[in-house]
Amino acid sequence: MYQFVNKQVASEKLNLSCATLKKYRLNGTLVEGTHWIKVNCRCIRYNLELVQDWLKNRYNPIAHNHAISLYHASTRRKRRKD
Repeated sequence: MYQFVNKQVASEKLNLSCATLKKYRLNGTLVEGTHWIKVNCRCIRYNLELVQDWLKNRYNPIAHNHAISLYHASTRRKRRKD
């Protein structure tokens, strides 16, 4: 199950500063709709599992792209059930 968390929790769990998370989000390193979502104009949630996977596999994009594919497949399956 993919867990979306606020910046404070993500910062603590990932051992990254809130500023670093924002930098990665704004420069496109973390992709909207995959690594993070915008709930409203003032609320961002980070996909904890995928950001952790990116940190682990940032130098192995094939492995990280596989994790992204699994995430997108799981969201498609969930939409079909609804």
